[in-house]
Amino acid sequence: MSIPFVSRGFTGRRQRSEEAQRLPPGQYLVRGFPVLSAGPTPRTPLERWDFSIVGAVDQPRRWTWQEFQQLPQETITKDIHCVTKWSKLDTMWTGVSLDTLLQGMTTSAKYVLAFCDGDYTTNLPLDDVTGGKAWIVHAYAGAPLAPEHGGPARLLAPHLYFWKSAKWVRGLRLLAEDEPGFWESLGYHNYGDPWKEQRYAGD
Repeated sequence: MSIPFVSRGFTGRRQRSEEAQRLPPGQYLVRGFPVLSAGPTPRTPLERWDFSIVGAVDQPRRWTWQEFQQLPQETITKDIHCVTKWSKLDTMWTGVSLDTLLQGMTTSAKYVLAFCDGDYTTNLPLDDVTGGKAWIVHAYAGAPLAPEHGGPARLLAPHLYFWKSAKWVRGLRLLAEDEPGFWESLGYHNYGDPWKEQRYAGD
């Protein structure tokens, strides 16, 4: 009688290999969700929360929390990669695409500066928050985004190191010239591509 060849070990190694292909150089997987912050966690009541787009635009825009919730919502699943070398696969978020927020807006800007409660900022090229690359998210894994993870809302730009996905975001300032944000001014890489290990200035 022939016995079919089945090897759980082989299957496991194949699965790990598939996961490894999704890990940028120098990263390792975590099962939890580490919390890293440069200061105390802001806790903004929803009735006082708003989101604005200002700067080099034809007409600034502002949404209250209620108005923001009425915008077209998307649920996206993305891998995220922290500059401290942990990665988390298949994270699920709900929020509003930056394409939706910027729709119909006239601007000559090439860059954006995300600004947040707690005086945190981070800079990105405008091309890196458009074209389906970035969202303002308010839910994680089907639940409201916890304050320690950036709630009530954070920027999500998962193709860059996770410090670029600014917590407690309150708006974007569109700029003609690039302006380094908080960590970029302290020696972190200005762009932050995890696949090129752009962790620090000069990488």
